[in-house]
Amino acid sequence: MRIRDVIHQTSLSQATIYRKIAAGLFPRPRQLGGSRVAWSEADIEAWKADPTGWSGSG
Repeated sequence: MRIRDVIHQTSLSQATIYRKIAAGLFPRPRQLGGSRVAWSEADIEAWKADPTGWSGSG
């Protein structure tokens, strides 16, 4: 998923998404090549299922 899709799915702003990533509270994007990144749909769905309890550890 690209950033605009993640924003649409989560209703979070881009700045909030990156703040949450830095704090370990949101899934990290995966490198596609160069400066392009995308998120796994499964990771976003897992976060949406439990945003306050989400943990990137598994």
